[in-house]
Amino acid sequence: MHEHTPWEARAFWLREPGIGEIRDVPLPEPGADDVVVRTLRSAVSRGTESLVFGGRVPTSQYDVMRAPFQDGDFPGPVKYGYLNVGRVEAGPEHLRGRTVFCLHPHQTTYVVPAGAVTPVPDGVPVHRAVLAGIVETALNALWDQPPLIGDRIAVVGAGVLGCSVARLASQVPGTTVTLVDVDPSRAGVAEALGVAFAEPEEASGGCDLVVHTSATSAGLQRSLDLLAPEGTVLELSWYGDEPTTVSLGGSFHSGRLSLRASQVGRVAPARRDRRTTGERLALALELLRDDAFDCLLTGESDFEALPEVMPRLVSRELPALCHAVTYGAASSEEVSCSA
Repeated sequence: MHEHTPWEARAFWLREPGIGEIRDVPLPEPGADDVVVRTLRSAVSRGTESLVFGGRVPTSQYDVMRAPFQDGDFPGPVKYGYLNVGRVEAGPEHLRGRTVFCLHPHQTTYVVPAGAVTPVPDGVPVHRAVLAGIVETALNALWDQPPLIGDRIAVVGAGVLGCSVARLASQVPGTTVTLVDVDPSRAGVAEALGVAFAEPEEASGGCDLVVHTSATSAGLQRSLDLLAPEGTVLELSWYGDEPTTVSLGGSFHSGRLSLRASQVGRVAPARRDRRTTGERLALALELLRDDAFDCLLTGESDFEALPEVMPRLVSRELPALCHAVTYGAASSEEVSCSA
């Protein structure tokens, strides 16, 4: 039987493209198989949430791009987001009091089916657990195009997703992984992740695999240029309504190069018959025992400040890799809330 539930919460909404606001939202009465979760931290998925905030989701992708617990519709008003860690305050006994990850928007408290939350493992702190959705995307990408022992790999675009891919790929024995980015300050992040760094014009070619995450035509072109003959570019960028231009002359045909898309909405075909999305997310959380991921957590602000902070993140005035959102008194309980 459920404990007393606060029937109202506060949530961040995009009122219209470029304008966010905090709204009071009603909570549904939880059923027997639901959980009530009080948010400890959430995080801004910068690439996708920037496109949503700017109203740049193509009409043809409105259904595809819906977040699991999105309210409203694109281009707005819409409540969007999917990196949330909280504490279960009411629900089935095996989950009560547990720290969990959920693909839920930025909101102080929420009610979801118990199957929608994944317990955070021992050894994964709350502040790092918000990365689970990003690491899950990186994991799925490397199921789509697994790096082989000894591969030369470049990751073009040193945002939080590219950095996560680089860290995972670097754990394959014998691989040489280079993060490639136009921002030279990302060299320090690459060092913390245990991989090399190069600016685009300095990056070495002859790569067996290039993973592209910069969401720019120039980055995609450079990714193709870095490939060895018969190599593959794995495309993880999402461009929204931005046109993409790439030259397929040169070595594209003579080198028999491949360009392959990866997207987290479905489990990669290589594991689709043997892993559920829930198992994939649980594995991503296990991978976050690696404290090297802490270097990706480079900014935070209070939930109530999101309407002012989000435009600054989108404009890159705030240059955070992963920007965390704290929830007042709840954030101070992170240590005691770990399962």
